[in-house]
Amino acid sequence: GVMEKLGLGPDILLQGNPRLIYARLTGFGQTGKYARSAGHDINYLALSGVLSKMGRKDENPYAPLNLLADFAGGGVICALGIITALYERIKSGKGQIIDASMVEGVAYLSSFLWKSQNLGLWNRPRGENMLDSGAPFYETYKTSDGKFMAVGAIEPQFYEQLIKGLGLDSDKLPSQLSFSDWPKMKEKFASIFAQKTQAEWCDIFDGTDACVTPVLSFDDVASHQHNKQRKSFIKNDQEEINPRPAPLLSRTPAVPSCKRDPFIGEHTKEVLLEYGFTEQEIAKLYSDKVIEFSKPKSSL
Repeated sequence: GVMEKLGLGPDILLQGNPRLIYARLTGFGQTGKYARSAGHDINYLALSGVLSKMGRKDENPYAPLNLLADFAGGGVICALGIITALYERIKSGKGQIIDASMVEGVAYLSSFLWKSQNLGLWNRPRGENMLDSGAPFYETYKTSDGKFMAVGAIEPQFYEQLIKGLGLDSDKLPSQLSFSDWPKMKEKFASIFAQKTQAEWCDIFDGTDACVTPVLSFDDVASHQHNKQRKSFIKNDQEEINPRPAPLLSRTPAVPSCKRDPFIGEHTKEVLLEYGFTEQEIAKLYSDKVIEFSKPKSSL
């Protein structure tokens, strides 16, 4: 209801431009009991049901930063809605309103969890399933230098290469899918991984299909050989490392900016002048605290 209070609601704007695509991105959506309630990623994740699936055995559900609901279920799903509406407008010539709820976005993003409940992937309690830290072959393990390796050897042929790299004999081990043996196997794997450094494990597993990779820190990620070869990370003019825009398009790839991020309000005056505001109007907006500048002592 905020935009309606400003006289900029979709009903008014669509009257002026029926081709307008008006995206509304909120946590709980435009209707419903919680529509006007405050919330954050963890709340949207909780209401979607997805949070109940996250976390280790015998521990509280764990929210993975604010990536899932805010950015994936929110920003990305909203952007997809805009693209869908743009494509539809080619046929109809009409715009429409996008009601992007982060609760529904992250729930839809997690459709795999709903659709696979009866496939044996998620039928056990939290933290005891194949992909939620229950399996010894889908887990992270600490190395002797305090770093970590990530293991995702789900398929039998990949699991066999994992076992080989660890120096074990599969004939002397329980079946890969013997759930009752998973805790014991996790302890065995952990004790073996703790005997070598991360670099040593990379020497063993690089070039194999064991699905074992280093858990890289932000400091290390840009120098990893694979990322260097793909130029996956770039530096700006302040020597700060950032991810390159993705996905990579073959004909019209994004041209990443190497400039530092702008300060809040750094280009406010420049943009407003470009759109026809006068110096006096900009000064009034600033004095009324409608806008702000990165340099409050600017000569306006």
